Formats: sequence, structure tokens, C-alpha cells
Amino acid sequence: MNKPLFLRIVHRLSTEVPYFQATEDAAGRRSLSPLQKCTAAIRQLAYGGGADTVDEYVRLGETTARKCLHKFTAGIIHLFADQYLRRPTPEDLDRLLRDGEERGFPGMVGSIDCMHWEWKNCPTSWRGMYSRGTGKPTMVLEAVASHDLWIWHAFFGAPGTMNDLNILDQSPVFDDIVEGIAPQVNYYVNGREYNLAYYLTDGIYPKWATFIQSI
Repeated sequence: MNKPLFLRIVHRLSTEVPYFQATEDAAGRRSLSPLQKCTAAIRQLAYGGGADTVDEYVRLGETTARKCLHKFTAGIIHLFADQYLRRPTPEDLDRLLRDGEERGFPGMVGSIDCMHWEWKNCPTSWRGMYSRGTGKPTMVLEAVASHDLWIWHAFFGAPGTMNDLNILDQSPVFDDIVEGIAPQVNYYVNGREYNLAYYLTDGIYPKWATFIQSI
């Protein structure tokens, strides 16, 4: 995470979530700073460590670190869900289609792919289900991202032994299309009209109308 983004998150939380606001006790001693609390939460999320792993780094006890993580995730959902943690609106879809067409991909609404995240503290009894190749247990994240790195679809937690196709079979990425509530899309390529938006993918994905393998 870059510094401007981190400071932006800290600022929003410290001004709009009471738990992250610095206070003083009766003796005039200041409480933990918003930087300490946010750093503790992000380190737990980034490294997958327990609440007792940040005690020396940010001077927080295990109970306080766990509470920081809970308040941080709740605050992120409350403050940023309407802007970031959501599916595209019709206005967003128009913008994505316009941006894609300007870059030579009419009808493209994003790139889809899967990535493996190492699970450092995976329970021993689950290691076989979450390990493949290197033997290190991983969880898989399926994501759709636009050219400006807006990740508007994320399906996380599938065992690391699964590949992109197994995960696609479980993913809700096409639920709107299956249920018939997906926004209508119309665009032309070589004089032919199409009404399904598509994703850019790599070669493992099937030859569906909603997937175009990148060159």
C-alpha cells in the first residue's frame, strides 16, 4: 500500500469513526494514535498474522490489536463501500465501455484473473486442501479489475489446489446474467451488433462469448 492511500484511510477513519480519534485521559496522557491502530489492523490483514504479532512493532496488546482489526474492517465497509466495494452501476458500466473502446476493446468491461495468496497460519489439517506445487498453502482470489485498477468483483477464499476454471464454476461473477438482471450492453464490431460485454482473460479460460483471450 502506498503512503498517500494509507494516510487517506487513516484520515477518514480518524475523523469519522470515534474509535480511531485520539483522546486524553484524566491525567492528560494521550491515547493510542490513529496511525498505531490502523497500522496494527493493516499488518494483521497483510501478513495474516495473529493479534499478538504487532505488540512490539506498534506497542499494542493482543486484545487491543484484535479490536483495532474489527473496528478497521467495519469502518472501511461503512466509509468506502458505496464508492469502491460494489458492482458497477449503469453509469459505471457506460464509463468502462467507453474507456475500453478508446483503448481498442469495444465491449470490454475489465480483466479477470486469479491469484494465489499464501496462508501462513493455515491449520495443519487443512494444508493438503490448500497446497499445490510449492507445497505452501494458499487461498485464491478471483478478481475483475478495470484499467484504472478499480477491483469491482472479488471472490476470495477458494482452496489453493483449485485453478481458474474450478473457481469460475463457483464464482458469482455471472449471476446477474444467469438471473436476467444484467444491464443491457450494445456495441458494434466490424458492423456486427453484440449485446454481451466481455472480460479480457488468459488462455486457461473457456472460449465463451464473455471471454476474450488477450493477445
